[in-house]
Amino acid sequence: MDAPHPLITTIGLGLLYALVCGTLAALARLPPIVGYLLAGILLGPHTPGVVGDPRTAQELAELGVILLMFGVGLHFSPAKLLSVRRVALPGAVTQMAVATALGAVLARQWDYSWVEALLFGVSLSVASTVVLLRALAERDATGTPAGRIAVGWLVVEDLAVLLVLVMLPALAGLFGGATSGLAARMPGENPLVTVAIAFGKVVLFIALAVPLGRRVIPWALVMIAHLRSRELFTLATLAFSIGIAFAAAKIFGVSFALGAFFAGMVMHGSGMAARAAEQSLPFRDAFAVLFFVSVGMLFDPAVLVHRPGAVLATLAVVVLGKALAAATIMLILRQGFAATATVTAALAQIGEFSLVLAEQGIGLGLLPAEARDPILATVVGSIALNPGVFWLSRRAIGAWETRTGASEKAGSAA
Repeated sequence: MDAPHPLITTIGLGLLYALVCGTLAALARLPPIVGYLLAGILLGPHTPGVVGDPRTAQELAELGVILLMFGVGLHFSPAKLLSVRRVALPGAVTQMAVATALGAVLARQWDYSWVEALLFGVSLSVASTVVLLRALAERDATGTPAGRIAVGWLVVEDLAVLLVLVMLPALAGLFGGATSGLAARMPGENPLVTVAIAFGKVVLFIALAVPLGRRVIPWALVMIAHLRSRELFTLATLAFSIGIAFAAAKIFGVSFALGAFFAGMVMHGSGMAARAAEQSLPFRDAFAVLFFVSVGMLFDPAVLVHRPGAVLATLAVVVLGKALAAATIMLILRQGFAATATVTAALAQIGEFSLVLAEQGIGLGLLPAEARDPILATVVGSIALNPGVFWLSRRAIGAWETRTGASEKAGSAA
């Protein structure tokens, strides 16, 4: 779109389309998320009518992810993660391995090399932060045991994806891809050394951000709170979240999302977390909507006609394969049926990190460009189907509770 004000136009049209389509979806008793995705498709370059600026929309979506991860950090306690580590850590690692294997086997059927197939599989293995958090919040399940397991599971997945994102540019040259970043600047360097340097920068960021942040940010927030200005406190909250995320990306090579997560986690211990969450909530909601609109803008409906088999097979890996893997892992770890059903439904989708991984792989020459279409179609499809998956999980939980309750009554009567 060659409009003189692409940012204002994209935000205005995105919110307007989302309002209309979200309202229609709600009237049809569908989740509003479906309407937001439809709004993006209508605003995208692959459908007739007014076209938004995709690059601007992607940056707005990145901002939405930053604010969402900041919100996760605000409510995140390391103690809570440690309390579910025996489930979240092995669960996330095992499920990612299963999803990667299923995706790789599928990609091999399309004559992808093993490197291309594995990267395709990894792109299908990580759930969407935005979708998971919204789904848990809508059901008041964020603070439940199942919610804590799902969030901890997601944190482990995000850290694993971050490691992949750090390693890919450094190792691309070994697999016939293009080198970039640190590896391009040091072409004669051992790839393992390059990876070690990149990973060391991540560790250095965490080592500096947590102790320094816990001293500086709480003090600054308390000082600003004493000024009794709502605007200044909101501004401080947004400045810390976005500023730390930007510094993490530019100085340490850490993703925006992880930087924002640590900003929120640092603020969690300041005593101002509840107020910061309340002040930033409207911004998080608005930009989360724009995230779904931006995903819809990337989607080309023609892929459903040209490659329906590839789309359905990829969607099955995510919605069925990941769900069955999560359910099996939860049951093996002896978790309750309700927790198993909730975590399974929450993780049966993919989102923003899948797109980031795919785009980086394509840019480095490690993934063919035609892999973008089934991955993007699966992002849209799995997000649209996720509310229905949650509905099925709630029905299953209700039936299980009814059955077990009746069995207990029969046992006590006997």
